[in-house]
Amino acid sequence: MTSSQPLLLSSSRNPDPSPVEPPPPPLSTDSLSCFCPTNSPSSLFDDAQKNLSDAKDNDIVSVGDADSYQKHHDRTDSVLTSERFQSAESQFFQEFQFECPRKERRHLVSWGTMELQENSMSLEISGTSLVQDRVSKSQQVHRRSVQFEDHLSSEENPRLIYVNDPKKTNDKYDFTGNEIRTSKYTVVTFLPKNIFIQFHRVAYLYFLAIAALNQLPPLAVFGRTVSLFPLLFVLCVTAFKDGYEDWRRYRSDQNENNREALVLQSSQFKLKIWKKIQVGEVVKVSANETIPSDMVLLATSDPSGIAYIQTINLDGESNLKTRYARQETASTVFEGHTISGLIKCEQPNRNIYEFSANMEFNGQRFSLNQSNIILRGCQLKNTEWVIGVVVFAGQDTKAMLNSTASPSKKSRLESYMNRETLWLSVFLFIMCAVVALGMGLWLERYRVQLDTLPYYRKRYFTNGHDNGRTYKYHGIAMETFFSFLSSVIVFQIMIPISLYITMELVRLGQSYFMIEDKHMYDSSSDSKFQCRSLNINEDLGQIRYVFSDKTGTLTENKMEFRRASIYGKNYGSSSNITDDTMPEASISAGAAGRRWKLKSEIITDTELVKLLHLDLDGDERVAAHEFFLTLAACNTVIPILQQSSSSAISDLHEKVESVDYQGESPDEQALVAAASAYGYTLIERTSGHIVIDVNGEKLRLDVLGLHEFDSVRKRMSVVIRFPNNAVKVLVKGADTSMFSILAKQIDEVDHGANIKNATQSHLIEYSSQGLRTLVIATRDLTASEFEEWQHSYEEASTSLTERSTKLRQTAALIECNLNLLGATGIEDKLQDGVPETIESLRQAGIKVWVLTGDKQETAISIGLSCKLLTPVMQQIVINGNSEDECRRLLADAKSKSGVKSANCRNNDLNHKKGAENDNLEISDATRTSSVSQWHAGKVVGIISAPLALVIDGNSLVYILERDLEPELFDLAIACKVVLCCRVAPLQKAGIVDLIKSRTDDMTLAIGDGANDVSMIQMADVGVGICGQEGRQAVMASDFAMGQFRFLKRLLLVHGHWNYLRVGYLVLYNFYRNAVFVLMLFWYILYTAFSTTSALTDLSSVLYSILYTSIPTIIVGILDKDLSHKTLLQYPKLYEAGHRQESYNMYLFWITMLDTLWQSLVLFYMPVFIYKESTVDMWSMGSLWTITVVVLVNIHLAMDIQRWVLITHIATWGSIVITYICMVILDSIPILPNYRAIYHLVNSPTYWLTFILTIIIALLPRFIFKVIHQFYWPSDIQIAREAEILRNGQRGQNQIVSVLLSGKRTSILHGSP
Repeated sequence: MTSSQPLLLSSSRNPDPSPVEPPPPPLSTDSLSCFCPTNSPSSLFDDAQKNLSDAKDNDIVSVGDADSYQKHHDRTDSVLTSERFQSAESQFFQEFQFECPRKERRHLVSWGTMELQENSMSLEISGTSLVQDRVSKSQQVHRRSVQFEDHLSSEENPRLIYVNDPKKTNDKYDFTGNEIRTSKYTVVTFLPKNIFIQFHRVAYLYFLAIAALNQLPPLAVFGRTVSLFPLLFVLCVTAFKDGYEDWRRYRSDQNENNREALVLQSSQFKLKIWKKIQVGEVVKVSANETIPSDMVLLATSDPSGIAYIQTINLDGESNLKTRYARQETASTVFEGHTISGLIKCEQPNRNIYEFSANMEFNGQRFSLNQSNIILRGCQLKNTEWVIGVVVFAGQDTKAMLNSTASPSKKSRLESYMNRETLWLSVFLFIMCAVVALGMGLWLERYRVQLDTLPYYRKRYFTNGHDNGRTYKYHGIAMETFFSFLSSVIVFQIMIPISLYITMELVRLGQSYFMIEDKHMYDSSSDSKFQCRSLNINEDLGQIRYVFSDKTGTLTENKMEFRRASIYGKNYGSSSNITDDTMPEASISAGAAGRRWKLKSEIITDTELVKLLHLDLDGDERVAAHEFFLTLAACNTVIPILQQSSSSAISDLHEKVESVDYQGESPDEQALVAAASAYGYTLIERTSGHIVIDVNGEKLRLDVLGLHEFDSVRKRMSVVIRFPNNAVKVLVKGADTSMFSILAKQIDEVDHGANIKNATQSHLIEYSSQGLRTLVIATRDLTASEFEEWQHSYEEASTSLTERSTKLRQTAALIECNLNLLGATGIEDKLQDGVPETIESLRQAGIKVWVLTGDKQETAISIGLSCKLLTPVMQQIVINGNSEDECRRLLADAKSKSGVKSANCRNNDLNHKKGAENDNLEISDATRTSSVSQWHAGKVVGIISAPLALVIDGNSLVYILERDLEPELFDLAIACKVVLCCRVAPLQKAGIVDLIKSRTDDMTLAIGDGANDVSMIQMADVGVGICGQEGRQAVMASDFAMGQFRFLKRLLLVHGHWNYLRVGYLVLYNFYRNAVFVLMLFWYILYTAFSTTSALTDLSSVLYSILYTSIPTIIVGILDKDLSHKTLLQYPKLYEAGHRQESYNMYLFWITMLDTLWQSLVLFYMPVFIYKESTVDMWSMGSLWTITVVVLVNIHLAMDIQRWVLITHIATWGSIVITYICMVILDSIPILPNYRAIYHLVNSPTYWLTFILTIIIALLPRFIFKVIHQFYWPSDIQIAREAEILRNGQRGQNQIVSVLLSGKRTSILHGSP
């Protein structure tokens, strides 16, 4: 085949287009200068081409789309604002102008960045659209009216950069330097700033007030220094941790700022450290070096101006991306001329996928976009050197503007803990009031005896100089008030300050073991589990709803070309496919004695291969040629060639060149690889042309313009000039956006109508198989059409304001009246373990909702294959095109399914406490039909349960209004599964908020792409997948992992353990401090409300910090009620978190009652035994100190489920440490308790009192636990008994038969 063959020129279906006049050999016309092979605009190859397939989630939002990206990052916290809920009518007029001119138009609606259509496919059941009457069927849009003016002059505050003149640039404008700073503190600001941040915790302010009160002489219950110790300890520990982390950031900043780069100085490139680089300076970067700042490319080592960069440090993507230097600047640099010019660009912003600027250079003025800028942090690859001018430096670079952390989230259990802390504050106030009132009454009773009563006389009676001096007595009222404040100081640890630092340490330890869990390591991506937030570990054990993305999350996002529909004929069926190594697939190697070897094998269709190599000029042959030509040309993929020699299939030796394709979109890579397998190999790409090896002959095509994919158009197009100067536009996109812009058939009998119907039928077939679909079309451009488009394209591409909008309008000029070529089907396989994970989550009482941008049929097919949907489920499909229609469809669905609403909705807030089926508000009378799918609006019989709701983005536009949200909520919570198709990113966040705002259930969102960021940040727990779409989701998440299947272990194992541990940790800390405070309270009541203490100040302080804290931390990190095998085998055990078995109000009050009993025994047992003795109060204090420490540690030991060596050391070692400290303190002569313990330990009474006190105090708790576990065992206790017996090598059948009653059998058998 040669380039002169007719099929290379135009489609035979449009045989007589007005050809574009061939330009003169040296193309000098200014209007066409930017479209020639050497001077084509670098904007033609913007590298933000992601997610072109209509089956991909990002069909709804492209990472290259500025609008949608800004909504992700700048409006995360306002997803429920009024902009989110735009009316269909206003959006129609806003989006209408982007459609191609034609007589009959679709009705367009926009929600965020989501395009909706009035027309739906035959499978999409919807009622009569009420919007049709509002749309005029005769509207005309004149192409000439789509003109733009350059808004640069109207830009309020453009950023002006004088190239190679940093002095003029920075003198006129106050630009930041290139020094970066990620650390929070300096040496001067660390102490005040860190203390200020720490005191944002209200509890710290409480303890500061306590310490301040203790400094007042009338209130000095403890030593003034000792009273500061607990608060200072916590502040110092936190400050040390913050300081160390900030020092690491500072060290990293210094290393970064002191790196060196070549900067143009005095006409020579000299080394300069990064932090001294200024805006406007010209910088040279060599291969494999890191870019020091955001720079506009001026020249590269490649004469065509191409540079390859790797952005893994910026967005995590390892694929190489292309950037281009303008030929106007590249040629000047190569010729050695002085570099000067002016760049007018936008102000610094966070959008790493868009850049708008104009450049004035050597009398020329041209546009710049994201393909002309290289960002700080990227690495230069496969390019010897590049030269660029700095436009953004330091903190203004896009990398630094995007370095903000994800929103801080607060644990649900911690909020409950604050509720109980309030109750403890009430108890504290009551105890202090009782002491103060008692003191007042006691003083009033003994008013006249105050001078003579021991320990409370008004005057000193001594022989010294104080003889006769009065005490500081302030009267009964003030003494009562001071007694209240003194009591607050004595009872201060009732609000446990140690709990905060303990929880931080425990969460840190839990995170370490989650990170090091080898079962959550993904070898394919070499990624460990990541804990990016330490505040919500325990929330993982209470998840009720999982909202999942599909592409890249449930699937691998590794695309394989499977099916093709060309000219109405289906290819790729199992009967015709063959491996591409077979001779039939290697015909392309024959002509030139060489063939291209792909990185991965592609399965080809023998019939299609034969068609492509037949010497026919028929329509089918031409369509097949243009089909694969479009696949090879309409993309931004970069070919990388490697030549080698190998044995040919025949006896001859041939040159074998391997080609590897680098691109940001796996869809594009799969399509280009498929074209290569069929003989259309993309082998070269520059800024102005591409070269395709067509069956052994090179075909050079000039690229005149490229309209990248965006979420409004949902298609991509490229304008190509062929060797004979014919100009074509090649288009590919989602079927929903492509069929509306096809050429209208004059005669319905025309074969084109049959092709369209056949293609639609094939698309439905592909979608039902779970394939991702894409429609291919093309058209010839006449000279007038090309001239009009060219003029608009030049103006739109040089505009600094609303450039993307103007480019969309320009694309509408040529993306119309297209000739349909066919469609593609790409397979995105499920990840390993996805069906098993979803089934386990369902058994655990967790509802899995999938929110995807896929077609409805594709999403349902994937849902069935991953066991999200089951054959027995009743599918309710909601496809509405107006608010009234959606209201009717929802009401119809609720009535047919028997779902209760209104009053029941308030009661449904408690549905999480029951089993999963408790959520289904369906009467028994409705369970009679066996219909598998029901479309709202159809007249069918009453449907059966369980229910699965399938709803599209069109409907959500209208439903996510305030008056329809309750209706959707009622229906959704009655379903086991909800599948949302064609949803925009903000719609995903809206669905999460629908559940989060109307229930108390915990939500988890999991995704892998930038379009999942809003959903991840909205949910209570956000999980990012380290997938193929960069790291935006990971950077915005709380946890990150490599595979969806790890979610099973994360929730069922680590989530269960963490919730159990932290729940018990909080209750135990409340108990541990309360029993100590109540013991002091009884002592004060016993000593005439004097607020004195029998315990030394140091003993009171060390109680929470040293004596009892270590066992708490160790148990909080290591304790396990069940093994991971048991938890994975019986997912229903996870429902213990739904029932809040580890932490609830009932347990809190039971714990407080037990605490009250233990404190009474702890105080009065020794008092009763020693009431007739002469033991002093310090000796009694020593006895109480050691007894309470042993008591709380044995209390803890009774609840430990898993004993290991370190647990024994921590628990019993704390008692030993307490004894050692007591001996040391009692050996200091200056302390009042000097040698107190020595007198006690020699007495048998001491040991008898010690043992009896502990036994009597813990006896009720022991009896309660035994009775409760024997007669009312929990699921976890039953499973633990079974696990113990299993470890004792008894059979599983015996375990079940011995341990389980009928109502418990389902627990260990895993039935839902």
